[in-house]
Formats: sequence, structure tokens, C-alpha cells
Amino acid sequence: MPHANATAFWVLAPGQGAVCEEALAMPGAGEVAVRTLYSGVSRGTESLVFGGLVPESEWQRMRAPFQEGDFPGPVKYGYISTGVVEAGEPSLMGREVFCLYPHQDRYVVPADAVVPLPEGLPASRAVLAANMETAINGVWDAAPGVGDRITVVGAGVTGSLIAWLCAAIPGTRTCLVDVSPGRAELAGALGIDFCLPDQAPADNDLVVHASGNPAGLRQALTLAGNEARVVEMSWFGSQAVTLPLGEAFHSRRLTLQASQVGHMPADHATRWDSRRRLALALDLLRDPCLDALITGESAFHELPAVMSRLAEGGGDVLCHRIRYSSFS
Repeated sequence: MPHANATAFWVLAPGQGAVCEEALAMPGAGEVAVRTLYSGVSRGTESLVFGGLVPESEWQRMRAPFQEGDFPGPVKYGYISTGVVEAGEPSLMGREVFCLYPHQDRYVVPADAVVPLPEGLPASRAVLAANMETAINGVWDAAPGVGDRITVVGAGVTGSLIAWLCAAIPGTRTCLVDVSPGRAELAGALGIDFCLPDQAPADNDLVVHASGNPAGLRQALTLAGNEARVVEMSWFGSQAVTLPLGEAFHSRRLTLQASQVGHMPADHATRWDSRRRLALALDLLRDPCLDALITGESAFHELPAVMSRLAEGGGDVLCHRIRYSSFS
């Protein structure tokens, strides 16, 4: 049976986080109690939340499914959690599941808020599910085709997953671009070509930007061929971004398109919903090569210091995984 209390990570104020104890309700009809095994830090978004950099205009749109509190804080925020069902809905008892829940060692949610992990997917890798969902949505928005020349600028988790998905399309030439030479090893593990920015191929049919840096988006525009599409995956929060739209942008008739995982692309909205997309993301994560994207791990009680470090830059960490074994 679940414990009477839970422990959760809260952003108390911009730049200040703490692990706090709170009451945990018993599961009622149609609910499950989950003991967390791992959670993941969505580094870009959660760094903005931790730093109090979510624009007021986005406070409602940015709310996570099980968020408590409000921006800029105190707020309990996050959406990457894997765990095991300990009580509640009999058909889910003992199953390992994924849930869009904040960083917390135990929680109670409606049974339909969890998705069982497919056979062959360990809970430790399933923390990539939210990033894979974002990548799937980005690929749907980008609509790559057989034989396309594709460049992805930014070898973070989302950019790397997009490149991995695009490279699986027959005949494509997909290149992953990043300022860090060390990302070449990651690209190799994923079976994707890699180059530094000054070696990036030009005249692409499709360019996806996912570096989180305005300089990366400016370069993405230079890499697009005539009539090509540039898909923007990065979210800059309240940061202003300037672009060279007065140069060749118009003469090459480029399209700059935003992609955001909170909305299904129009051509998928009729037949797809978020649960079906999440199930696809989990199924795709069964490939062991994707473990290369998880480059940091900490115990849950270390999360306040970890978030501070990640918000300040965090070095070369890609996906940072939080383990809860000491709280089980």
C-alpha cells in the first residue's frame, strides 16, 4: 500500500528549489498509486521554469498536466515520470508505467493518466518519452520526404531524436550539426552523420532548428535551399530573438514554421490524440541505442542542486535522469 506522505520537488522562487514532504491521498475508484522509479529533467523548459523566465503571457499555456502552484513560484512542475503501480486499478497492479507527472517519489492519479511501458522498454530509458513525443510532433510538422536533404541544428535530446527519426526515412541524407565536437560520438551511436557549424551542408530541402540558441536559428536559415522549410523547435521563453529576414529570406522564399508539442498538427488531429502519440513514443524508445542520450543521473534528494547547475548551463549533459531507489 502507498505511504501516507510523499516527497516532491518544488521551485519555491526563481533559482531556488527544495524537496518538500506533502500528504498523499489513498487511491479512489478509477485511480492508481504509483511509486516512482525515475523522472527526467526536461532541461530547456525546466531551466526556464526554475529561473522564473516563463513569460506571463504563457503562464496558462505552459501549465503541466499535474502542476501545482503557479509561475513563477512556488510551483511543482515537471512531466517525465516512470514508476510502478502499487495500488488501485487491478489491471495495472505491478505494471511499470509512464506518467506526465512532476518530480515526486509517490503519487496518485487517474488510471487513464498512466501508460504501461511496452515489453522491452526499461523504465530507466522511458524518461525520454516526453522528448520523443516532441520529436514526433516536430517530424510531423516538418513533413520530411523520401530522398530529402535534411539538416538538424542542435544535437540536444530533441534535435538528436528528430535527426534519428528522419534518418530512418529511405534515401534521406540527414546531418546533425552542433557546436560541440563531442556530440560526434553521440551521432555515431545513433547512426547519424555529424558536422560542426562551419562544415554544415547547404541547399537543404528541410532544416530543423533545436539548439536553443538564436545563433543556431540564424544559421538554419542560411542552410535552407530555395523554397525550403525551416522548423523551429526551440522555445526561448521571454528572450528576444533577432533574425536576418532582410537578406535572402524573401528571395529564396523560405518558410519558417513553429512546432510545439502541446498541439497536434492539423493533418493528424482527426485521428491522433496525445495518448496514441505517447504510446508511439514509448514503442520507438525500445531501441537500446537511445541510451546514449542519457548522460547524467542523480538521486532525488540532490535535485535542488542539480536544477541549479543545469539552469546555469550544466556542461555537456543531455537528458538528466533522477533515480528514486533510495526512497522506495
